[in-house]
Amino acid sequence: MRPLEDFLAAQGAVVRVALDRVRGSSPREAGAAIFVASEDLHGTIGGGRLEYMAVARAREMLETGVLSDRMDLPLGPEIGQCCGGRVEITLTRMGRGDRRAACDRAARARAAWPEVFIFGAGHVGRALADLMQHMPVRTVLVDMRPEELALCSAQVETRLAVLPEALVEAAAPGAAFVVATHDHGLDFLVTDAALARGDAGYVGLIGSRTKRAKFDRWVRQTGEARSTEGLTCPIGAGLSRDKRPEIIAACVTAEVMGALTREDTAARAPRHPTPCDSMERPRAAVREDPHG
Repeated sequence: MRPLEDFLAAQGAVVRVALDRVRGSSPREAGAAIFVASEDLHGTIGGGRLEYMAVARAREMLETGVLSDRMDLPLGPEIGQCCGGRVEITLTRMGRGDRRAACDRAARARAAWPEVFIFGAGHVGRALADLMQHMPVRTVLVDMRPEELALCSAQVETRLAVLPEALVEAAAPGAAFVVATHDHGLDFLVTDAALARGDAGYVGLIGSRTKRAKFDRWVRQTGEARSTEGLTCPIGAGLSRDKRPEIIAACVTAEVMGALTREDTAARAPRHPTPCDSMERPRAAVREDPHG
């Protein structure tokens, strides 16, 4: 994900467009923001007609020199959406202090992102790192083989570790662990360490139902009274049986992000959620809307 600091450093004038108040159903929650430059954007307030109108107003401000503005929009037929809610938006041309404050908020938000440890830098591990680099998480790809780590081109942290299970113990509470190493014995050690924590946001082990049964027996034979109910194995199988690394990685990304955001999503969900897709517009209007 492109850091906000990099975006702001590359731009001249920028308008911050923020959802101040949300009533009813809307594409994003209060506090969501998009940063608008004359020819670039960072972030989103939900896309569709709502964002198209807000971006257009922000760019009008950049052209005319207006420093601040407000919008109060019903998310209904008036603007071509059917959310049924209403949003109030503040648009502010950013000064130096605004930019510093925005960068500080972005840095604090990144520091609070959950950790995702991928154990194994083989085909699946690298494919998973490629996808996770775009997620709001801190991804760490772990392997004991430097030649495999060197093949990773994703913008994630890589760690060469002789004892990968030690990294499990040092991880932050709520971290996710995806275990896909080149060795089944090592898989079992790392997976067991992740389950032993008791606070993992997700623990997944690559393999099959047979491998899951073998792991369960292995845990019992070690004398541990540990439950393995929190283990997902095989990973990604609930979404697809396709065994290509890229497909497995896509399914596992969905599993991990669903697990890590489930609590947050439930807390934000409206009591009676309604669909929030843009209504069909005349063809000419659709063509002129780059964010629809």
